[in-house]
Amino acid sequence: MRICFFNRSYYPDQGATGQLLTELAEDLVSDYGCEVSVVAGPPLLPRNPGQSGVRGWMPVRREPHNGVEIFRTRGTTFRPGRFVGRVTNYVSYFLCACLAGLQVPRPDLVVALTDPPIIGLAALLIARRSGAKFVFLCEDIFPEVAGLLEGFHVERLGRLLDRINRFLIRKADRVIALGEMMRERLIVGKGAQPRMVTVIHNWTDCSAITPGEKRNPFSLANGLADPFVVMHSGNVGLSQNLDTLLDAADRLRHYPDLVVTMVGDGAKREALEVRVRSMDLPNVRFLPYQPKDRLKDSFASADVFVVSLSRGLAGYIVPSKIYGILAAGRPYVAAVEEACEVASITKKYDCGLLAQPGDPEDLAKKILTLYHDRGLARRLGANARQAALEFDRPKQVRVYYDLFRDLAHVSLAAPQTVRGS
Repeated sequence: MRICFFNRSYYPDQGATGQLLTELAEDLVSDYGCEVSVVAGPPLLPRNPGQSGVRGWMPVRREPHNGVEIFRTRGTTFRPGRFVGRVTNYVSYFLCACLAGLQVPRPDLVVALTDPPIIGLAALLIARRSGAKFVFLCEDIFPEVAGLLEGFHVERLGRLLDRINRFLIRKADRVIALGEMMRERLIVGKGAQPRMVTVIHNWTDCSAITPGEKRNPFSLANGLADPFVVMHSGNVGLSQNLDTLLDAADRLRHYPDLVVTMVGDGAKREALEVRVRSMDLPNVRFLPYQPKDRLKDSFASADVFVVSLSRGLAGYIVPSKIYGILAAGRPYVAAVEEACEVASITKKYDCGLLAQPGDPEDLAKKILTLYHDRGLARRLGANARQAALEFDRPKQVRVYYDLFRDLAHVSLAAPQTVRGS
């Protein structure tokens, strides 16, 4: 079975979507013998300030990696914090991706993710040209998510993204949602046919991230071994409303052994660092992004995690960081709406506490509940680890494989029928 994925972010990008796609593609090759291609954009990795936003001269180059054939497109890598830079990155990748798709060996299945939201058009074009099935994998739903981005709240642009999203949903042979609430959003809000939408959760690797000792090389090196550590780990971006966490930290400043730590990078980090200095918060620290081989110790350094999502985004985004937290066996406070997938997991498995999104008073109160009741924290953490096993990487990849195999069955079986006649 030949599968081609379209998504700008892929190895060696550090973002969650790119890492998850990398794991899925490589596992489909190594565990199921699939032939996998990925049409990806240039890596969005830290670079020198004077470095050009455009890399390389060829519009497409092939990069085999761990059995996956990467068709790396030439494109811009301007800082995505501004509207013009982000749009330029999107359009340059899209145009090169259309060209790259013509070079991909004829696939049985073409899968489009949503980075950028228009890339599904290129994937659909290649699917129709090659007679392949088309799968639309909704990591985010647009234009609702685009409202977070500077300049993307323009009404005409929102209408255009909505039309594109609805068109891709209508043309897809299958739509994949990351949770039940996202499935409902797609059906009720975007006109998807219920029988065409399949829920497949994101995952974590429960063999790589396991409950660990708090006193470990990471915590010792960063002064986190002794205090009670409240941690946000992952993208420091626009959707999490991390200003609420800073306001909660302000209310917790009188607990000298309690530290709020943000581990990672993203569009909001610089602004948050400025705000911490202006508020003179001695109990807030920032640490850099941690590679996968250090995540076990990084996660084990936390006593409690915070998972947050801005109001109005429930079902349009599913915070993937929740799965790593579960695997680490740590409790968390989820500042999310009741309809959010994280809230559903929290209530089903009794592995965390819920707080009102955007309410620093309630967030601080729930953090203190776990600060004062360590027995409760241990129980919730143990439940979290058990829940993680339901979202283990091999299990979720198998669900993808089974779906892809069933969808590709007609196109795979047809040539055999011809040869046998």
